[in-house]
Amino acid sequence: MGEYSESQSSRATMKDVALRAGVSQSTVSFVLNGNDNMRISAETRRRVLKAVAELGYRPRGAGRPPKVSGTRVIGLMFDEVATSPFAAISVEGAQEEAWKSGVVVEVVMTGGDRSYEAAVLRKWAADRVQGVIYASILTRRVEPPDALARHRAVLMNCYDDDELFASVVPAERRGGEAATQALLDAGHRRIAFISGESWMDASDQRMEGYERALRRAGMTVDTNLIETGNFLPSGGHTATQRLLDRTKPDAIFCANDLMAVGCYEALKERGERVGNTIGVMGYDDQEIAQHLNPPLSTVLLPHREMAQWCAAQLLSKGEITAERKRMECPPVLRASHARDMADGTVSASSIS
Repeated sequence: MGEYSESQSSRATMKDVALRAGVSQSTVSFVLNGNDNMRISAETRRRVLKAVAELGYRPRGAGRPPKVSGTRVIGLMFDEVATSPFAAISVEGAQEEAWKSGVVVEVVMTGGDRSYEAAVLRKWAADRVQGVIYASILTRRVEPPDALARHRAVLMNCYDDDELFASVVPAERRGGEAATQALLDAGHRRIAFISGESWMDASDQRMEGYERALRRAGMTVDTNLIETGNFLPSGGHTATQRLLDRTKPDAIFCANDLMAVGCYEALKERGERVGNTIGVMGYDDQEIAQHLNPPLSTVLLPHREMAQWCAAQLLSKGEITAERKRMECPPVLRASHARDMADGTVSASSIS
């Protein structure tokens, strides 16, 4: 019957889950242990996981320290870590929060390999970790591994459609709105937008925020001022050149800082002076933003704060509410977003 044959919690037993899902206890055990080689349909798996979430089922000992003395652990599972600087920031945030309670964070990178994910989750279940943070380097919808349901778990920078788990993602629309509002407050009216790749949630939502801010200001969205980039400096450079070939905006909002780097170069090639003859706004607040000339006004992605929230949820008492939290992305105003600004950082409180 698998590892779960004896497991039960004070609130619900495996039998309760099986009855709610309309399956056998063996099926519940196979699903929760991540046995992908069993011929269990996707619909059956969905019913089991839904029943687990509704009943608050956890196996005996899940999320509690072992009886023997030892260091308590939270597991942090990333799909990728080398492709973005934000993974390191997230790890630091989780570690800082967990260590306040004397808990350490064990990090793994899976590359999205489902069998590896299941193996790690089985190992963490045997170790009786305090909980698991399941994280994506890109903000996106995910299908968490079945075995995650046996843990006290939260999703970071990703979400599941069924909302079986609590999740936290950046409030990208509000971030895009705040960035555009900063440009409006600086007196710009012809504000261009360079998007990232359309298949990414972040790109679409940042553009939605840009459009929302313009409409709230009583302005129409001019498609002549919108260009498509690729979240890389090359995309920002090419998109800026295309914009300037047909019009001259007052300011350009780039959907990430790397495209703003390319935007800077294209503007300088055209004889423009960033922060003087034309404003530029980025997004992400990567390290490079403060070292550009002039320093780049941008929007902070709250990866540290999201990781701290996740760790706090896992270490809190009581059940975790399965909801999707959107964390604020505050503007970081420096010298690039308005004309004739002196170098330095402007307080975000200047935004109305």
